[in-house]
Amino acid sequence: MSEWWTYRAEDFLLFSPRVYWRMFESHNAALWPLHVVTLAAGLAIVLFIAWRPGTRARWIALILAMLWIFVGWSFLWNRYATINWAAAYIASAFFIEGVLLLVASLLNALTFDWRRPAGWIGYVLLGFALAGQPLLAPLQGRGWASSEVFGIAPDPTVMATLGVLILARGRLLPLLLPIPVLWCLLSALTLHTMEEPQAWAPVAALALAATAWLWTIIRQRGSPQPA
Repeated sequence: MSEWWTYRAEDFLLFSPRVYWRMFESHNAALWPLHVVTLAAGLAIVLFIAWRPGTRARWIALILAMLWIFVGWSFLWNRYATINWAAAYIASAFFIEGVLLLVASLLNALTFDWRRPAGWIGYVLLGFALAGQPLLAPLQGRGWASSEVFGIAPDPTVMATLGVLILARGRLLPLLLPIPVLWCLLSALTLHTMEEPQAWAPVAALALAATAWLWTIIRQRGSPQPA
């Protein structure tokens, strides 16, 4: 019997890249044209933050809450779990994140300021999640049918949420951050194990988020304290 340390990550993969991307094709076909609605919701989030962050903060959290719960149920629970038993447990984490965002909405616990020093990073992540992530499929020769769309697939939904949280302030932020961060790590590991080129996307999202938070901390510590 082989020793456990002789196993590689690929040995634990329960599906092939073909099965994985075929899952997205089936998911997109089943939900179309809901993609138009979720992308419009993403655009609304960007506009709310840019134009009326004070009065629309509650709606931003509510939109994200509904999308996290929807993706957890429609994709992770009903589709991904059919090829990966662990997805059923991951779906629970998405439900938890959705509930936390719902609480943030009900308590109006988040505030937004697009003028923060690292705010542009939040907008970069939002822009990539809404417009860049869907383009990766055709750019890699898979065709539009397997594109990952905000509010429909996990990766762009999570990356957009990271962008929003970079732009946000509030006492619930420490509770809202761990699940998006852990999903990015898990997604990057899965894609890397399948030797998919786009494994860089969740890694880059985490790197940008870490840069934004580190930059904010440094600026806050370097700012003169009021007398």
